[in-house]
Amino acid sequence: MSLMNILLNATEGNNAANYFPIGVQLIFAIGFIATMMIATHLLGPKRKTADKLENFASGIPTHGNARQPIAIKYFLVAILFVLFDVEVIFFYPYAVNFRALGWDGFWKVLMFVGFFVVGFTYIIKKGALTWED
Repeated sequence: MSLMNILLNATEGNNAANYFPIGVQLIFAIGFIATMMIATHLLGPKRKTADKLENFASGIPTHGNARQPIAIKYFLVAILFVLFDVEVIFFYPYAVNFRALGWDGFWKVLMFVGFFVVGFTYIIKKGALTWED
């Protein structure tokens, strides 16, 4: 089958020929990236100095060890933030479709908010957000 036939048949229904242009574009993109990476590696300068091999820290001189232990509270707060942030995202579909969902949708969202509040109350009572040094 020629390229012209593939392109002409691409408009008829949903078949593999519809994805041919996407595949060609993907192959060209991967080829371009590979070519540029190889070219910069082969043609680029290879002068290594102490300044170039030093870690970059926004121009601030480094001090201390980067492998110091960090309090688990930082990670706990980050995980809780992500958890509650994702829960809040689920309010958007309700806000868009609240008229279509009617009272049944309202009670379901109210139940969701109840679970949300129970979880947040549990976290507060466990002291997960209290800071100690």
